[in-house]
Amino acid sequence: MKFGVNTFIWAAEFGQEQMPLLPGIKAGGFDGVEVPLFRASSFAAAEIRKGTEAAGLEVTICSVLVQGLSLISDDAEVRRQTLAHMKEVIAAGAEAGAKLIAGPLYSPVGYLPGRRRTSAEWKWAVEAYQTLGDTLRAHDVTIAIEPLNRFETYFLNTAADAARLCDEINHPNVGVLFDTFHANIEEKDIAAGYRTVGKHLKHVHTCENDRGIPGSGHVEWPSVFAALKELNYDGWLTIESFGFALGELSAAASIWRDIEKSPESIAFEGVKFLRQNVKS
Repeated sequence: MKFGVNTFIWAAEFGQEQMPLLPGIKAGGFDGVEVPLFRASSFAAAEIRKGTEAAGLEVTICSVLVQGLSLISDDAEVRRQTLAHMKEVIAAGAEAGAKLIAGPLYSPVGYLPGRRRTSAEWKWAVEAYQTLGDTLRAHDVTIAIEPLNRFETYFLNTAADAARLCDEINHPNVGVLFDTFHANIEEKDIAAGYRTVGKHLKHVHTCENDRGIPGSGHVEWPSVFAALKELNYDGWLTIESFGFALGELSAAASIWRDIEKSPESIAFEGVKFLRQNVKS
């Protein structure tokens, strides 16, 4: 397995100003960084590729749909614009050297219309990813769709639904990002959730129940690691947390207090925990 860290721990965006962080991230025990890509036009793809390669790090991409974009909108023009946006994101991610783009890429985070999802929304999501399949294949990029907890989305919450969505999309470059933070809220048994996702598992976010240092809370890590071993998962274990005072980003992630002594400790103490437990 490979060990990654999401750069939201340090900054809301990632560009030239954040490049000096990379050698320390490598020295701290990580194999790669996960950087945000919201709009291709403002993404420093070439600089990120150059900087990560120089530091000996691989790169993955995290992404969300910004306001005004949605693959499940009842407005066909919005869906068309979102597909065009997604194709640009895929191309930009590939330019940065990423093989994987992950996130809740169906509707904006926090969009809660006060009802359950509809069969039409489900159909639109399936059709959208089937449409994106050729673009993904052409750029050798995989998208890992992330189910979120009920307080952040109404569309996709559970391992079972994520697996069913991928079954219906039926494309080798589309799978699931399964995050222990969200699973801790939505699953009866987190490890069972990984088994439910099964063959569709493309990416793992190893997050503690409070987004603090992995291993410091009540996520049942031994059973999670056992499930990943059973599935022969050999992809990324990526720590995702957020800086404590990053303005809109911290607010969006509901970070209202200092979870640990510093955001950096979540990364550097967390990766030690992950490496120790993967070996055992």
